[in-house]
Amino acid sequence: MSTKTRFAPSPTGYLHVGGARTALFSWLHARKHGGKYVLRIEDTDLQRSTTESINAILEAMTWLGLEYDEGPFYQTKRFDRYNEVIDELLEKNLAYRCNCPKERLETLREGQMARKEKPRYDGHCRGLSIEATEPHVIRFRNPDEGTVVVDDQVRGKIVFSNNELDDLIVRRTDGSPTYNLTVVVDDSDMGITDVIRGDDHVNNTPRQINILKALGKEPPRYAHVPMILGDDGSRLSKRHGAVSVMEYRNQGILPEALLNYLVRLGWSHGDEELFTLDQMVELFAIEDVNKAASAFNTEKLLWINQHYIKQSEPARIARLLSPHMGNLGIDPAEGPDLVEVARQQQERAKTLVEMAEISAFFYRDFDEFESKAAKKHLKAAALEPLQQVRQKLAALDSWVGEELHQVVIDVSASLSLNMGKVAQPLRVAVAGRAASPGIDVTLELVGREACLRRIDKALAYINHRVEEQAS
Repeated sequence: MSTKTRFAPSPTGYLHVGGARTALFSWLHARKHGGKYVLRIEDTDLQRSTTESINAILEAMTWLGLEYDEGPFYQTKRFDRYNEVIDELLEKNLAYRCNCPKERLETLREGQMARKEKPRYDGHCRGLSIEATEPHVIRFRNPDEGTVVVDDQVRGKIVFSNNELDDLIVRRTDGSPTYNLTVVVDDSDMGITDVIRGDDHVNNTPRQINILKALGKEPPRYAHVPMILGDDGSRLSKRHGAVSVMEYRNQGILPEALLNYLVRLGWSHGDEELFTLDQMVELFAIEDVNKAASAFNTEKLLWINQHYIKQSEPARIARLLSPHMGNLGIDPAEGPDLVEVARQQQERAKTLVEMAEISAFFYRDFDEFESKAAKKHLKAAALEPLQQVRQKLAALDSWVGEELHQVVIDVSASLSLNMGKVAQPLRVAVAGRAASPGIDVTLELVGREACLRRIDKALAYINHRVEEQAS
């Protein structure tokens, strides 16, 4: 049988990076073995599942580029199938009705806890005849003896005793099926061969295997991957920063950078850090995933993101950068070519948000000069160089990089100054800060009118400083 994996999120919120890593591992396993990858939306929790969450998950999967071969399948559209299976279990005496009141179950649990026993249902209703018309739940009749052996592809062999597993509920009083039943039916019906999921599901596995065996089905192979921790060793949560996949997009992370980072959280190939998707497919093996949890390191993610920004085609970076410019209230169509801006800024930013912020000056005037840069470069000594540069720039017939650069060379020579003594005050005047692309490119992209206007502003700023110091 060919390999078939699935990613099965519950739509009760955004797609967490832990879920994204599970999705990636499942996708890589399917692609490596020439198999298929299924997307299943486990939306049976009617109280908490929302359309907004479903859309957020689908949007995140699309952004990450983890295309699925089948789906999305929705469990809420398969209730008839689940009830069919529950009826089959009832007919074969593999399940039974239970009408134990809540108070009895609470008393039972309290007594077991007091005796330091593992809380579990005691099978009280196993032999009772309960009418289908009265309120009840359906419980699976778990085997009383023997063991369930799970050959986990990550954790190794795990053995569970059946006498520690209780008769779990497979259908609630309101008629809705429960998680462990729906998962079993779906995995079986969809031909899932490999279930890769978080290790918080380990204790569900023996219960699901017992239901599968009761139905005469072959269980899939299981791989339980450890959770992702924050840098303080606790489970990754909002207090550690972003945990939603789309939040990382909003922070200017590239999808390939996030995928590259996530694959290295718990899996490695020697000391290599950077992998294309094709390389991941070739090298990834689920059995090489670590048993221990991995800690999320934002600095490492930013380093990887900067690498991908540098390596990407400027046209692609410009396309991804555009909405971040829009977030700053900038219309990239009203100014220099964004592709050229992206080309010049690729080496200078760790995120697209940072790139947008350091590129804003190309499109609009700034309110004030960066304090440290102005203090260092916009002082009395810069007055004459800037005046001469402004005069020569205003006289140019064409506004191209080579001629703009020549103006800086000529002014430096005429005043017997190092080029930096002219270029840096000019850069701060035009960009508002001490760092920008080459001075010729900066001037050309900002444009004639804006450059002259900003130089005038810088001259006024210097004159004001000189007057203040004199008084």
